[in-house]
Amino acid sequence: MKSRLFAGVEDAVLRQIAAAAQVRCLGPKTKITFKGERPDHLFVLKKGRARSYIVTESGSEVLVFWVAPGVVLGLVSLLADPPNYMVNATTVAPCEFLVWDRGTVRRFAKAVPQILENSFKLALHYLAIYMRRHANLVSGTAESRLAQTLLQLATEAGEVRPSGILIDITNEHLSSLADISFFTASRILSRWEHDHTISKQRGRVTLLSPEALMVA
Repeated sequence: MKSRLFAGVEDAVLRQIAAAAQVRCLGPKTKITFKGERPDHLFVLKKGRARSYIVTESGSEVLVFWVAPGVVLGLVSLLADPPNYMVNATTVAPCEFLVWDRGTVRRFAKAVPQILENSFKLALHYLAIYMRRHANLVSGTAESRLAQTLLQLATEAGEVRPSGILIDITNEHLSSLADISFFTASRILSRWEHDHTISKQRGRVTLLSPEALMVA
């Protein structure tokens, strides 16, 4: 059970926590959390991919983050008086989650202070991502935003293969994460593919030369 939420927790305790979880398997395009609903569960993705997003007043979806194995959803369920879910989450591929009801996960968090400390670190991690994304939106170019998004995804959700670092993500979702238009993302990706910096297949990107993106 690899997740930043449980980093530093003893193996024996981890086994108890895992044994208390419900295993929930969901098909693609299945809702996980709904913005505005009460956070009664905490989810840790074990297998698959999902997306976390908000919907604007005009009805457009804005991707908040890409959910890869180990990512936590419903972190606010650890609080005594939690706010409602602030984002929606939906599966992209077949997923397997470990799920704890709020009462259970709070009992473990009280018994193991490391979990609460990790949850605070996770919250700061998400805040840092948001701050960096906002700064890039204000001062960065479309190319630099896309490059940084790919590098972050490679670190957090990439699969290292002999050919490069594989990332399961569509152009549409990638452009939303990078805060650029779909057409701009497609144009930049096509140029990088021509330069052998990346290779593209349907629904996936392989980084062939990550160092080239670091200077984009």
